[in-house]
Amino acid sequence: MKLAQLSAFAAALQMSSVVLAEGGGDRAFEKMMAANERSMEVFVAKEQARNPVVLTEKKDDKTQDL
Repeated sequence: MKLAQLSAFAAALQMSSVVLAEGGGDRAFEKMMAANERSMEVFVAKEQARNPVVLTEKKDDKTQDL
């Protein structure tokens, strides 16, 4: 019984180290966030270069509230 408990404890320790090990996921997430920031900067620059869109507050009879 002691051997079974010891082996179960060793297996649990080994599994936790495998699960918690850094496998490059942080680097992939960082690259993804950097690409997202760059694309947002490009989008904002394009939107600022365009003519502003004027919205009217007046609603027609055909316009529905959401």
